[in-house]
Amino acid sequence: MSAKDKLLLAARDCLLTKGYAHTTVRDLVAASGANQASINYHFGSKEQLLTKALRDLNTEWGELLFAVIEEPHDASDEPAARVEALWGRIIESIRANRALWFVNFESVASARRDGEIREMIASGQEQARIALARAFAGLGPDSDPGEVHAAGSHYLALLVGLASQCLTDPERAPTAKQFAATR
Repeated sequence: MSAKDKLLLAARDCLLTKGYAHTTVRDLVAASGANQASINYHFGSKEQLLTKALRDLNTEWGELLFAVIEEPHDASDEPAARVEALWGRIIESIRANRALWFVNFESVASARRDGEIREMIASGQEQARIALARAFAGLGPDSDPGEVHAAGSHYLALLVGLASQCLTDPERAPTAKQFAATR
């Protein structure tokens, strides 16, 4: 494995365990076995290395989320049961991938000072709006774009709020049944 690949793997691991703000150059060097100069040589700076790893993790997070959202369901299910099952799969995914969700939330704070991260998040949110509008409201490619945006934004806000509760207070976070029952 090349030094560059080792650094990316180390950055990924540090982001998942320590977070963006608490990862130091010393952490990256220790985890990768590379020297400090190789960070600047391959990436330009610690921040650029972490941003690249963050982009990769954000892509992984999106793929996991979209797989859960787009998972086939039984067409004979009642709409309420289908929605409850979908929220249930989302909750399970949040709980199974806590570190990845925390990194995603932390990236929002990083967006304040980093336009590249901000654009990455905005692009991911647009993809999530489309997928959520399709999954929850049945809106597809032929639907009115404004309607897709509005419905997707609604469900994205619900998703982010639910994820926040599952991450910070998992014992009192709503169940899928509770969450699906409120409209």
